[in-house]
Amino acid sequence: MKAVALIESALRDVDLPEPVPGPRDLLVQVHAVGVNPVDYKVARQPSPQARVLGWDAAGVVKAVGAEVTLFKVGDPVFYAGAIGRAGANSELHVVDERIVGRKPASLDFALAAALPLTSITAWEALFDRLGIDRHGGDRGRRLLVVGGAGGVGSIAIQLGAHVAGLEVIATASRPESAAWVRGLGARQVINHARDMAGQLAALGIDGVDFILCTADIAEHWEALTTMIAPQGRIASITRAERPLDVDLLFGKAASLHMELMFTRPNFQTADMQAQHALLNTVSELIDQGVLRGTAAEVGGPINAANLSAAHAALAGRRTIGKIVLSGF
Repeated sequence: MKAVALIESALRDVDLPEPVPGPRDLLVQVHAVGVNPVDYKVARQPSPQARVLGWDAAGVVKAVGAEVTLFKVGDPVFYAGAIGRAGANSELHVVDERIVGRKPASLDFALAAALPLTSITAWEALFDRLGIDRHGGDRGRRLLVVGGAGGVGSIAIQLGAHVAGLEVIATASRPESAAWVRGLGARQVINHARDMAGQLAALGIDGVDFILCTADIAEHWEALTTMIAPQGRIASITRAERPLDVDLLFGKAASLHMELMFTRPNFQTADMQAQHALLNTVSELIDQGVLRGTAAEVGGPINAANLSAAHAALAGRRTIGKIVLSGF
């Protein structure tokens, strides 16, 4: 089968044997893949053996393992996979059914491939880590999304505003990204390249109840701890590039939560199937028109040259929404 693999420090087009599904695995014919920062970050780590990357896919189930109960051959699916296994930049891919969702019927495979990793990350960060009530129990409270125009931010704004009923404030540093986040549901926009706390104060906002930081948390740590309200909660989807002064949280009895969407599949946690359930819910919300897709650039085919270009674009930190590649 055709695939794109990391060999030493470069992505290369290769031919690999077809994978065989395990007992709870699906064998998926991959139609499209989304590209995420995790892809280029892993690609920076030289691999002496060919390693297939890619943790966002949409396709059709071609075969199922002996213990599969959630899907059947022919089902259209979307998912992010597990970082400890081979990625989805290949014509055929095996993935545990417990972290796979039904593809939104209203989206084609390319648009669907933009959603899984960011949707899981945003959902878990808001509803599992920050403890926001997705049924409206926190309606009217304030959520700040730092890095709102990225893939995770684009979904988090929508989940916060349209599902949980929060007042969402997002950060953006360019006119086009500010317009993007407003279109997704952000009521106010501030610039993360400037004094964020000062901008909030100028808007008459003295603190926010929840913060989701999708950028380098260490870079913004002092601002985040200034902006968080007493007893507020901060979530980060990135590891800190330097130690954080957690004492800055103490006076407000505020808390810090870390989100990694690969944790459930990596550790085979008892609640691993929660990702199947949340992806199905996201699919329903897309089809109902509550959420919208976040693919900003769809290209193709899936090959080493196009994936390398996508990695470079993401590393430049100037992208809006998601980059997707379709077909082989």
